[in-house]
Amino acid sequence: MRHPHSLTAAVIYNPVKVDIDVLRDAVNTEAATAGWAESVWFETSVDDIGQGVTAQALARGVDLVIVAGGDGTVRAVVEAVRGHDVPVGLLPSGTGNLLARNLKMTLNDMPESVRTAFVGEDRAIDLGMIRIERDDKSRDEHAFVVMAGLGLDAKMITNTDEDLKKKAGWVAYVKALVASLRDPDELHLRFQLDDHAVKRATVHTLILGNCGSLPANILLMPEAALDDGLFDVMMTRPGGAAGWIRVWMKIAWTNGIVRRTKAGRALAGKHENDGDLRYDTGAIFSARFSRPEQIELDGDEFGRAVAFKAWIEPGQLRVRVPRVVS
Repeated sequence: MRHPHSLTAAVIYNPVKVDIDVLRDAVNTEAATAGWAESVWFETSVDDIGQGVTAQALARGVDLVIVAGGDGTVRAVVEAVRGHDVPVGLLPSGTGNLLARNLKMTLNDMPESVRTAFVGEDRAIDLGMIRIERDDKSRDEHAFVVMAGLGLDAKMITNTDEDLKKKAGWVAYVKALVASLRDPDELHLRFQLDDHAVKRATVHTLILGNCGSLPANILLMPEAALDDGLFDVMMTRPGGAAGWIRVWMKIAWTNGIVRRTKAGRALAGKHENDGDLRYDTGAIFSARFSRPEQIELDGDEFGRAVAFKAWIEPGQLRVRVPRVVS
């Protein structure tokens, strides 16, 4: 086992999302307290949102990768860490902080988050992978830790006002959701889940979730778990205004409030699929669309897809979480 003084952390940070002076002070303090060597620092940019600088850090043989940024930065760093036996520490610095939120980590305490990165314990979680086929037949492969979405979900991301997002956080997504709901287009797809028969579907939204909790107490996928070796598939096709109300009630009320407690889960019972909202689980999901469709990964736009294949890599990622005191 390596002596603590020889252990080194790399800090990958998005300069738009963090106060670098505060971050440096916290990291230097906790590294020294834990007996680690001086950390190495890498700044992301528009041209390199995280993959390149993370690869540089890993090439230096670091023992821990700490990521300070929004969901997009986390996704990019995790994509580069894949295949390396190096844990990732999270310093929530964005609007959603979705991975940290689903891990039930502290969201608004930078010193505590930094402390956890150095002295916490590792938790193995699943990693989502997706190979996207474009209209020109080219293919590109990406990781995701939270969810991949098409239809209404992806359109909402596209319609989000970035200036409003910076000023008002998730209020910007509400405005974008309203704009997206006016879009009458639906997804027409052929899909296969694991080794089941190929099916056809027409939906407003298709989401593959590695975890299911969103801000504003929204539990989009109540059964999704980060370490079950599966992703949850959600498809919605509400019938008119009444259908949208039913879907919203199931997600915001039944999932977001009732299912948060053990008694509530017993009261709500198992979700029954219907024409408005359907859930499934699996480890491999393939789909082909009747036309190119917008796709998002962990809250960022990823262009248009004519088809994709997604799969789960169980326990592929180690994330540093608060140590459980027995």
